Amino acid sequence: QHEPEIVITKEMTVPEKALQQFPESVKLLAEAGTGYNNIPIDVARSQGISVCNIPTYSNESVAHMVITYIMNFGAAIFDQARDLHNRDRRSFSVFRHPIYEITGKKLGLVGGSGTIGTCVIDVAIPLGMDILISSRAGKLPPGHKYENHPRVKVVDKDVLFQTSDFVSINCPLNAQTRHSVGEREIRLMKPTAFLINTARGAIIDEAALIRCMKEKKIAGAGLDTQEVEPPPQDSELWDLENVFLTPHIGWRRLETRQRLVDMTADNIEAYISGKAINVVN
Repeated sequence: QHEPEIVITKEMTVPEKALQQFPESVKLLAEAGTGYNNIPIDVARSQGISVCNIPTYSNESVAHMVITYIMNFGAAIFDQARDLHNRDRRSFSVFRHPIYEITGKKLGLVGGSGTIGTCVIDVAIPLGMDILISSRAGKLPPGHKYENHPRVKVVDKDVLFQTSDFVSINCPLNAQTRHSVGEREIRLMKPTAFLINTARGAIIDEAALIRCMKEKKIAGAGLDTQEVEPPPQDSELWDLENVFLTPHIGWRRLETRQRLVDMTADNIEAYISGKAINVVN
């Protein structure tokens, strides 16, 4: 009987106590996804366990999810479809929901200098959008493909929230970013602006978001990720008319999932060959 050497997880929380009970034979913990905040990587390292992830499998898919939300918000598709589903056909004769052209609108990207943020820019610029990126460094990394682009600006985080028509969260979840978008940031936004999260739910302080959305401080929020997925049955997110939820589908396209399986196999093959790749700890 062989002792297990490789464990594969997919966005499943691995408690520290559970990891400490892994047999000594386990040497690789392969996360079948990009985020690894579900794994106590320092504990894994102390036990001699390498943790690897799949950093690039869903870049375009998640970026297109951001654009999908932008396009839907711009045309009030969610509201129009809900009305018609409820047999409310007044929009055929009166303008009930504001709709906007996307061209010329400002898209603020929190974490926009990363791979997914860059993919969002790849689509947003041909749509005629102007891009704002918040960066603690105050500039894009050297050699970034949009480093000197006339329609891409690096700005202070407050400026991004104050001036953007759409704010998209594209940063990883860690101790610094958890609840980094809270009531203060949301109240900085324009009343006509929309907030989009396709990263990790806990980057937004959900309780603060609910308070702000009840007061209609911004026009709407699109959440492909939530703090708990799915949200609890009694969560007010389900019932807010200006909050739109999708069940974390940014990575779930058919081609994306096949790529995930293939790249997970590549990680394991590389480990077996003694040349481990995508190791995060």
